[in-house]
Amino acid sequence: MARRSLPSTDYSETLDGPALIALRSDAGPASQFRLGTQDYDWHRHRRGQLFCVGSGLMQVHTRQGSWLMPAQRAGWIPAGLEHRVSVSGVLSGWSVLIVPQRCGELPQQPCVLAVSELMRALVERAASWTGAATLTPSQQRLCDVLLDELALSPALPLHLPLPRDRRLLKLTRAVLAQPGSARSQQDWASWAGLSVSTLSRLCVAETGLSFARWRQQAALAHALQALARGTPVARIADELGYGSASAFIAMFRREMGHSPRRYAQTNVLD
Repeated sequence: MARRSLPSTDYSETLDGPALIALRSDAGPASQFRLGTQDYDWHRHRRGQLFCVGSGLMQVHTRQGSWLMPAQRAGWIPAGLEHRVSVSGVLSGWSVLIVPQRCGELPQQPCVLAVSELMRALVERAASWTGAATLTPSQQRLCDVLLDELALSPALPLHLPLPRDRRLLKLTRAVLAQPGSARSQQDWASWAGLSVSTLSRLCVAETGLSFARWRQQAALAHALQALARGTPVARIADELGYGSASAFIAMFRREMGHSPRRYAQTNVLD
């Protein structure tokens, strides 16, 4: 997997021009945000960034945790937030770059948002204006509608927060390295030198999730990445320690609204 630096100049770093700039992205060398399969190291943007991919998976890492961006969802990164990005099998997508002054109604933390048909159509229209120094009144009105649509878009449960507590951080990293471990909560607590009650209290205080829920989110993160690589469902279920593929499929359907196979078949934008 290649590791790339950001372009020396790009729209995400300028506060001049329109308050909202929409860009189409692909795996070609001329793309502002080149896709494909690669990592972008730690960086930050002067503008807030919303991005959506047409296939595969993106994962954004911040100092506080990770966010998964499957196709047909949009990832939001507030202006100035340090992050790094992993891109897996992504061939096309789009980005919307917004000056900080117009981000007041948008989430203050990074998150994954649902993408409506209206949002997609507005971005497609706005992408045709890229390069314009100023917008016409009608174009500005469409940008205002897009910002309203972003503010109203529901956040999706694809966040995997990481704790700051040294003991719990060591434990969560071990869980991420062994997503299919059969260890119980008692076993993990003993491994980390914690009581079960301390583990439970710390996990909720540091991540906002119970330990069981955090482990399930970690399993979902692993599953989404494996599906983006084309891994068979039965193998993913085995990697995650499920007794049967059907048990894994039930969990995935409950979290994502589709079976893994259906998700893999339909999670592509035209």
